[in-house]
Parts: sequence; structure tokens; C-alpha cells
Amino acid sequence: MFNFTWGVFFVLVNFAFFLLCFKFFGKKGLYAWVGVATVVANLQVAKTIDMLGITMTLGNTMYVSIYMATDLLNERYGVKAARKAVWFGFFMLIMTTVIMQMVLAFRPSEVDFAQEPLQALFGLLPRLALGSLTAYLVSQLLDVYLYAGIRRRFASANQLWIRNNGSGVVSSFIDTLIFCAIAFTGPEYGGFSVWIQLFISTYLFKFILTAAGTPVLYWARGFKVPAVEADSGLPTIASK
Repeated sequence: MFNFTWGVFFVLVNFAFFLLCFKFFGKKGLYAWVGVATVVANLQVAKTIDMLGITMTLGNTMYVSIYMATDLLNERYGVKAARKAVWFGFFMLIMTTVIMQMVLAFRPSEVDFAQEPLQALFGLLPRLALGSLTAYLVSQLLDVYLYAGIRRRFASANQLWIRNNGSGVVSSFIDTLIFCAIAFTGPEYGGFSVWIQLFISTYLFKFILTAAGTPVLYWARGFKVPAVEADSGLPTIASK
């Protein structure tokens, strides 16, 4: 029961930080959120927990918040802004994977204590990153275009829930299927019975989180946020 209660609080904290990031930093804050959330979600997914008798991985809350960020960008700034955020998150995950594998390759000193914990956490990243990069790119770009397509038919302000949940249901299914097929296939994960439990629980949890995040998007859409700066305000330097 602790995991469930703590999990509800965990979701509320994540959504609160999401709102604050957009409120204080606007469009740039959403780009930053996508970049950070992409990396953090792939670290959290290494931890498996039991909640209400169901085995699931962490990272779902943070990952669903990426959909929320791109949907909000789509809603307020258009498809190009949302697509740019997807590619930014993709770049951040590649960068983190490459750099941390290089960090692990350094020979630690005799007094080092961090190599083994870092190895345990980031040593899994290449396989997780392969599954995540593939699932992320396919599902996130699909979500962007699905959202825009649904918006052409359900365009009124009070139909945001249709756009958000309609695109989220499909893209989350594709994302979960691709990621689980790559990252959690193998005897070390307990065979097909455990795999199917992880797949179903992960997808259902993402579905619930997408629905729970809909009121957050309604709230965020009405925020007055910092405008996107056109330039630095400094005099331009003429080229010779």
C-alpha cells in the first residue's frame, strides 16, 4: 500500500514541477523539460516495483509528461514547435548515452567509490537507450502528427481532452510495444509471462497517467508565460 500512496504523491509532484517549468520559463521551459525528462525516464525505468500486486517499471510518469509537453507545444505553438522538442529529446538521450559510456571507460582510482554504482545504473543504458530511442522517436513523432490530425476535426477549446487522449492512447501503445520488445526481451527478465505483465502494466499505467494529466494541460494552456525572446538585445556585429 505504501507504493501506491507514495506513487500518487510522486505523480502530483511530477505534474507540479511540469506546471512550474512552463509557468516560469514558457516555451523554452517545455523544451528543457523534454530534454531532462527523456534522460531521467530512462534512468528510472531500470527500477522495477510492485504496486497493487502488479509488477511495473518506474519512468512512466516522467515519460508521459513528455507527451504532455509536446501536446502543450502543439496546442499553443504548433506542429513545428512540438516536432522540434521531440528531436531535442532524441539528441539529449544520445548525448547522455555516449558521454556516460565514455565516463565508465575511465579506469577508477583505488579510492574511487562511484564506478560500481555508475556501472550498475548506466551500464544498462545502451540497451535501454536502443529500445527507448526507437520507441521514443516513432511514438513521439506519431503523437505530434496524430494530435494535429485530431485537432483538425476536434478543434474547439473544450475538446482538448479528445486531442490529448486520442493521440496518447495510440502513441503510448506503440511506444510500450517497441520499448518492451527491445529492452525487456530475454531470459534475464523472467520469460514471456513477466514480459507480458510488464507490457500490460506499463501501457495501462501510461493510459491512466495520460487521462490524469489532461486537467493539468487545461490548466497550463491558460498560463501567461514568458514570451520567446527574438534576440539578445545586443547590437549586431557587421560582418566584414
